[in-house]
Amino acid sequence: MINSKDFFLALDQLAQEKKIDKEFFISALESALVSAYKKNFGEARSASVKLNPEKNTIKVYAYKTIVDEVEDPDKEISLEEAKKIKPSYKVGDTISEEVTPKNFGRIAAQTAKQVIMQRLREAERENLSAEMNSKNDQLTTAIVRRKDNENVYVELSGMEKEGVLNQRDIIPGENLEIGQHIKVLFKRVHDNIFGNAEIQVTRTTPSFVRKLFELEVPEIQSGDVVIKGIARDAGIRTKISVASTNPNVDPVGSIVGAHGARINAVQSEIGNKERIDVVLYDDDIFEYIANALSPAEVISVEINQEAKTSKVIVPDNKLSLAIGKDGGNVRLAAKLTGWRIDVKSESSNAKEEQSKQVQEFTSRFDSDNPDSDIDIFEDIQGV
Repeated sequence: MINSKDFFLALDQLAQEKKIDKEFFISALESALVSAYKKNFGEARSASVKLNPEKNTIKVYAYKTIVDEVEDPDKEISLEEAKKIKPSYKVGDTISEEVTPKNFGRIAAQTAKQVIMQRLREAERENLSAEMNSKNDQLTTAIVRRKDNENVYVELSGMEKEGVLNQRDIIPGENLEIGQHIKVLFKRVHDNIFGNAEIQVTRTTPSFVRKLFELEVPEIQSGDVVIKGIARDAGIRTKISVASTNPNVDPVGSIVGAHGARINAVQSEIGNKERIDVVLYDDDIFEYIANALSPAEVISVEINQEAKTSKVIVPDNKLSLAIGKDGGNVRLAAKLTGWRIDVKSESSNAKEEQSKQVQEFTSRFDSDNPDSDIDIFEDIQGV
């Protein structure tokens, strides 16, 4: 038996500090101490460890099964020997005896420490994950507290916890300063390189922009305006499509706000380098694709329903605007609509169509087919 009042006091304190159920600690520690005992006093033995916080004791028990013929002395005992302990024992019964070694306290503490810390990290991660489940994809205010070469660490408002912005979650080109107040979106709980649970937050996802607009636009909160889709290239451009459930409400105007106040508020949060295109959603895919290519003017849209592809014709002087820098505008329009979009200028499309007509016409001329001359002659007459 080990008297360890200080140990159990420390256990109580740790459970309170980490906000982890004390029973979890007891269970984890008992498992760890079993491993410690087996490692130091015999792997083959069947044993258990019982902790009694009320009496501040730790006891180790070895178990043996009663058999007619003993094959494994570490796990079995003969019926004859068992009856010497208790006459009523019979084959198949299990007997236990306390085998707590004198120096077990020191060995147990050293051996169990790593296991307990691992269980502690697991419990902390589970608690943190459970707490984050209710906050998943929520927007919150944070204060930048420290930075290293790769990450920015922020204090999360109202949580007394730290969040981490990895490089991929920081808007490209933004320079976050210590003490700066920013908005962040809860992303997930994961283990860092040290095996500790941490809260990952982000500023680069489409959902981040969605939440900013939900915060700024009362018509979204009331349900009069609905965000139908968002496509984002963080730091460069965002396209957001909106529709109205109320015929008296202009969805685009609601998003932009009087004198651009609402969209400017969002723009200020994500950085003025990132352009925001507000697109009117339309159930008609022809109209929706045309709107998605805003601010470019569209002449016509052709679609292949089966392949979910489209060809969009734009004026010659609007081609570069429709495509965007490095193809950004057409790429985001494709993400927004879910359709592949091939943009062509009016003149290049006309040349392409003319070339196709010539190829179709000439392909019909076949010297091996005597009727082909008649077909072509009739075509010419028809012209």
